[in-house]
Amino acid sequence: MVESSQNVTVVALLADPDAPTEVAQHMARDLPARLADASGQHRRFDVEVVSEPFTGGTEDLPTVTRRLVERGQGEDWGVVVALTDLPLHTQGRKLVADLSHEHNLALLSLPSLGGLRLRRRARRAVEEAVLSLADGQAAGAGEPDHRRPPRELTGRLAPVHPAPVGDEEAADLRYVLDGPRGYLRVLGGMVRANRPWRLVPGLSKALAAALATGAIAAVNSTLWSLAVSLDTPRLVIAMVGSIALMIGWLIVDAHLWHRAAQDSPEAKKRAALYNASTVVTVAIGVLVCYAGLLVVNLVWALFILNDQVFASTTRTPLTAAEYWTLAWFVASVATVGGALGSGLESDEAIRAAAYSKREQERRRMLEDDGD
Repeated sequence: MVESSQNVTVVALLADPDAPTEVAQHMARDLPARLADASGQHRRFDVEVVSEPFTGGTEDLPTVTRRLVERGQGEDWGVVVALTDLPLHTQGRKLVADLSHEHNLALLSLPSLGGLRLRRRARRAVEEAVLSLADGQAAGAGEPDHRRPPRELTGRLAPVHPAPVGDEEAADLRYVLDGPRGYLRVLGGMVRANRPWRLVPGLSKALAAALATGAIAAVNSTLWSLAVSLDTPRLVIAMVGSIALMIGWLIVDAHLWHRAAQDSPEAKKRAALYNASTVVTVAIGVLVCYAGLLVVNLVWALFILNDQVFASTTRTPLTAAEYWTLAWFVASVATVGGALGSGLESDEAIRAAAYSKREQERRRMLEDDGD
């Protein structure tokens, strides 16, 4: 990595493919101007976005850092900020960011920023990291007093704290997440990285089975009678049961449950975090599917049902309440049909719909190691 000129600092946003690259490209639009305004030293910043899988095949922090240092050698980059959607750990804690003023390098784990306002948080964290590294450049690498900690990472309300760095490690500043709030924050970030809203269109066969089941059930007179006889608690139980069945079936059938590769407490905690993100990701996707089925079944019922036939069969007039009750119950039945239809999907299709590219690669690596 070469030194930047006196007035121009070249910032490389080295991003893992998929979501990190999208985040980097989005922030690169106005990042040079924001950095120039914030630096206040009449400096100019040029930003380059480089998309490549620098975390491929490993979760080991020293290995990732070494790759980044080697990648920056020989390039005309003044500062390198690496973005990954893979949750990284150090000494049993969840890593937020590593900064190395010696190598003008910052590593940022996006899941540690949470699932809400990710782009804004990432942009501010990158700005602070770049300014911290640029200040170190201007003052000289041997003067740590001039290195300011990134305020976005150490804010009063953020569950982020500085952590000690080993003597043999490249980083000189490190920030980690602690406590229940930190756990929930990284869990939210992992779920966002998985993009659970992509689960529904990614499971075309399961969705087709659910829609077909709903269409047939909506015109079944036996289900009419059963639906109008159910009170609200039983409808809720049917809804929760069908959703739980769908979630469990997808996780078990596609082998989404993660087992700890080692018997250490740290490995078990990491496996629990991955499994929690899997359950939440699949649950959100199934809830979106259920809501969609509810709307489709309600529209279908409004179109197809005849009030006289319905009343003669159920001895109940077809009112708005009956339309809603029937659509609600049929959505639960259709969700069960979708769970059975998901068995026609390949494991690869379900994983592609449920996980980010980084997570898919990580799980393939674990399977290969297990073989």
